[in-house]
Amino acid sequence: MSQIYTTEMVSSLPLIHQGKVRDCFAIDDDHMLMVASDRLSAFDVVLPDPVPGKGMLLTRISNFWFENTSSIIDNHLTGIPVSEVIDDPQLAGLLEDRAVVVHRLKPLPVEAVVRGYLIGSGWNDYLLSGTVCGLQLPMGLQQADKLPAALFTPSTKAVAGEHDENVDFEAIIKLIGRKLACKVRDVSIRIYEFASRHAGKRGIIIADTKFEFGLDSAGELHLMDEALTPDSSRFWPQESWQPGTSPPSFDKQFVRDYLETLDWDKQAPGPVLPPEIIQATAQKYAQACNVLTSGPILSDT
Repeated sequence: MSQIYTTEMVSSLPLIHQGKVRDCFAIDDDHMLMVASDRLSAFDVVLPDPVPGKGMLLTRISNFWFENTSSIIDNHLTGIPVSEVIDDPQLAGLLEDRAVVVHRLKPLPVEAVVRGYLIGSGWNDYLLSGTVCGLQLPMGLQQADKLPAALFTPSTKAVAGEHDENVDFEAIIKLIGRKLACKVRDVSIRIYEFASRHAGKRGIIIADTKFEFGLDSAGELHLMDEALTPDSSRFWPQESWQPGTSPPSFDKQFVRDYLETLDWDKQAPGPVLPPEIIQATAQKYAQACNVLTSGPILSDT
């Protein structure tokens, strides 16, 4: 399986943004090429080892969700094949399973996080205050408990090298305005609930996830970047879920758990991963992809 850590081979288009995983290249004023590499990040640090095939798996999963949630919200996909914007047939073939031609949007400065279960930073906040992002929760909840209802718990998007900051809904209103903030919240919860029903039928719990949104030239909201992947979500096998514990996962929490055993300050550069950790991570991503994208999608009801 091919590995792509950097995207220097895409020399015919100007690079306009390099993210932790995805690199974006300008096609024209309205379109760009987004390439998902095999880079892996944890604690906001890009690790030095690629996970073979990861970018292809992320693209397949994201495209599945983009296509099947388009009745809920428009997304950045254009349907233009990679071969139309990359002249070199060999390079186009290398990229076609990990790249998409997308609309150029104005990103909102918000990580739209939805939580259905109490885990991660939400659990830490709850232990301290009984709240998550300012939302009061019932007393006596355990780690990994299912929440009474899905919660929108946003964060601000940090600049490179810094961490996103959990904030309350009022902070998001101040950033983007009440009308748009409410739409982002409502759409995010609706997508999460729809995806959770689909995943649940296949034995996977989506504990939480995060979305990114952008505006087109007419000011219309679009889902962008990625959707409901193991990079942006916590996926748990239903059969192993047990409140009071941190369940095993089909996502990069596996890597985070390994990194927590090391004497590392969570600053760049990241540590080298053992081959067995890389292999197990690749297997978890592939398993999530195969389970989630197989079979018919549920209707949005």
